[in-house]
Amino acid sequence: MVLEAIRRIVVAESHASNSPREPEFEFYDSFPLTIYDDAVTDRVSEAFAAYFGERFQPMPAQSASEDFSDIPNALDAPYTYWGIGGIDERRYRTAADAGRLSQDVPVNHSPVFAPVIQPTLDTGTQAFVVAELAWLAQTSAPIHRPLRRRV
Repeated sequence: MVLEAIRRIVVAESHASNSPREPEFEFYDSFPLTIYDDAVTDRVSEAFAAYFGERFQPMPAQSASEDFSDIPNALDAPYTYWGIGGIDERRYRTAADAGRLSQDVPVNHSPVFAPVIQPTLDTGTQAFVVAELAWLAQTSAPIHRPLRRRV
């Protein structure tokens, strides 16, 4: 719908300005919608909730596309998609309290996105391992949280 609206507006502007030629359109890049599999998502979400406890929050559906989807779609494989926090906790809380998350917290495609190294790296690694174990586990045994490490 958006592409058709763009085409309609550009053609109308071309006619309004008395252009001698019709505009040409070249679509050179597109990505499919990221539509995750409910069963896979439920299984991974349950494992995340058990492992991360109150740190786990379901990620709401978003209208987004990612090149990530190309691989499982090409293999006709079910998939899920998750995000991990990577922003300094004080910066996030300040923005959230001010109602300015979308303005003050850069996301991964922003040129100013710079996740803090820790705990982002550890959390991302843990999420990957927990998701893999949930998917590959042969039993329904819960995945337990590790003892807190001393720093």
